[in-house]
Amino acid sequence: MGDVILLLAVGLSVWYWWDGIRAKELARRAGREACSQAEVQFLDDTVEKKKAWLRRNERGHVQLCRLYFFEFTRAGERRYQGRVVLLGKQVGEVEMDAYRI
Repeated sequence: MGDVILLLAVGLSVWYWWDGIRAKELARRAGREACSQAEVQFLDDTVEKKKAWLRRNERGHVQLCRLYFFEFTRAGERRYQGRVVLLGKQVGEVEMDAYRI
């Protein structure tokens, strides 16, 4: 019985790690696309996960929700922050701080 629990724990850990890599890539693409549409520069080519929690989707199913932050700049003088919220494997919302034009 102990071996089954250990195997299940290892399998769940590997799944969470692998799913996290895919989610981070999806958030990075969403942040880069938002910056491109706003005609600002996506900085450091990365996002940082700040939080993960469980939340219900529109059908009432529980899914893993993740919040990622990224940074961008308009003309290189100041860094601004943006946020990407993923609900499962879908981009829920992308927000960007107000920036000087």
